[in-house]
Amino acid sequence: MKKYFLIVTLVSLYLFSCKNSTTVDATESSEVNNNQSISDLSIYNLPSKWTNQDNEEIELIDYRGNIVVMVMIYTSCKASCPRLVSDMRDIESQVPKNLSNNVKYILVSIDPETDTPERLKEFSIENKMDGDQWVFLRGSLGDTREFAAVLAVNYKEISPLDFSHSNIITVFNQEGELYHQKEGLGIDSNETIEKIKELDQK
Repeated sequence: MKKYFLIVTLVSLYLFSCKNSTTVDATESSEVNNNQSISDLSIYNLPSKWTNQDNEEIELIDYRGNIVVMVMIYTSCKASCPRLVSDMRDIESQVPKNLSNNVKYILVSIDPETDTPERLKEFSIENKMDGDQWVFLRGSLGDTREFAAVLAVNYKEISPLDFSHSNIITVFNQEGELYHQKEGLGIDSNETIEKIKELDQK
């Protein structure tokens, strides 16, 4: 069901983007040609802009070619997020070292107003997640909400600095297509790790 929702959402966004396209110059034309080779089911069709923990502006397509393991959290969370962070570290620690350069572990904030790049940087260091394989992202409220919908992650602010949210770890293939999702906290990571290994063989 979640995979179906992701497909419908991405196709809708892709068609909306096509309807609103205009004449482009030579540079933009090459970008359009590149995008034409992306599957309609890829998150790399999303037009969102993000900022990472190093205050660098990026687009999701910048991670094309990598296996992406992704989760949505917020740094002031005292309940489920620490467990999700631990689960991500557990997955990263068990992925074979020969695959490590091909995998990115991305944590997207659902509270971009609080989670500034500076705060995300601090959080990455506090949690020993400051290697090149770790990426922390924040975006606009609109882009964050849109991306959460694509991932089938539900979240709601219940008080200042406190959110209720889904606990889902998602794996995308090298082209940004949904490959695997696992819901829950402190769950066995073996299936997720095997899916990452599978993708490296494709």
